[in-house]
Amino acid sequence: MGEFKGFGTDTLGFLRDLAENNDKRWFEANKARYEAAVREPARALIRDVGDKLGKISPELRADDRKVGGSLMRVHRDVRFGKDKTPYKTNLGIQFRHRAGKDVHAPGAYLHLGLDGCFLAAGMWHPEPAALQKVREAIVADPKRWKQVTTAKKLTEVFHMAGESLARPPRGIDKDHPLIEDLKRKDHMLVSELTLAEAQGPGLVALCLSRLAVAKPHTAFLCAALGLPF
Repeated sequence: MGEFKGFGTDTLGFLRDLAENNDKRWFEANKARYEAAVREPARALIRDVGDKLGKISPELRADDRKVGGSLMRVHRDVRFGKDKTPYKTNLGIQFRHRAGKDVHAPGAYLHLGLDGCFLAAGMWHPEPAALQKVREAIVADPKRWKQVTTAKKLTEVFHMAGESLARPPRGIDKDHPLIEDLKRKDHMLVSELTLAEAQGPGLVALCLSRLAVAKPHTAFLCAALGLPF
């Protein structure tokens, strides 16, 4: 531990300048700045979090590779969207479950961007079959789900986020006491970070402590999917 020294003001400074100059020529000319202000501090954070992440769950991965690891790529996928700008203007780090091939599996995500900074845990846009399993688990053990999601330690630092169905899922009574949770399309806990928290050297400890708080929720989701946690 102790390798991560904080992101510093130029992390968001670089992202702000990138948003104003989002093209390949500018990025290539400022590649060294990206490395110093964004990628290398992020990789240091990943290593430091990884040193203790196993205490939360041995199934969560912290991979500091420059490409293909926990650090999400800066290049945007422009194939299907209207926005054709080539680079993301945020820093994203994911700590995925070993069984998950992408961000749709249970796990954790750290976001630093011009749109805000936050830590998230859970499942974002799970496949229909996985989402159905979570709904079935909630219906089968509503008491446990309510204990997990209303725990004071959790609600003090996290709130539920993501999209929901407009109508109850098929086969679910509209008057079910947990109908709002059963309508969820995402099962994400989000904890906002202040700028000082997101940029400072205490971010590693903060991430680990809040992911420990989120552990029962992530464990419930994993159990619903038949995954170890």
